Amino acid sequence: MTLSFDGTIVVPVGDPDDGERTAAALAPYLEPTSTVVIINVIEKAGGAPDKASMEQREEYAEEIFDRTREPFAESPASVETAILYGTDVVDRIFAEATDRNADAVVFVPREGSRFVELLTGSVARRLVKEASMPVVALPRGVSEN
Repeated sequence: MTLSFDGTIVVPVGDPDDGERTAAALAPYLEPTSTVVIINVIEKAGGAPDKASMEQREEYAEEIFDRTREPFAESPASVETAILYGTDVVDRIFAEATDRNADAVVFVPREGSRFVELLTGSVARRLVKEASMPVVALPRGVSEN
């Protein structure tokens, strides 16, 4: 089976390494008709004080986008970015994907201990368990396994 994405896909990224890793894994599967929407969700505290200023978080999102765009330099796909805000990251990802009529949400799972995942919850796990559209978890690069 050959995998390719020829429509709109939403790619949530949490940090520059995550973005670069995900883009490198995704780039070979893109077509000239692909639109990649790279998103970073800034989690709002829901009434509690935020950990960092909004300006700092938006600057960090731009840094993430810069690193994530690099592996797409030779790709035929169009690439867009969006900074999103919400109190529930997973809900916000699916809302954006729905708003953009995306074909799928695509990501590369990050490394993390099972213990930390149990304590904090995992965005990747929730993306799969609460999917309202196709969700594709791409394998990590060969050198990272």
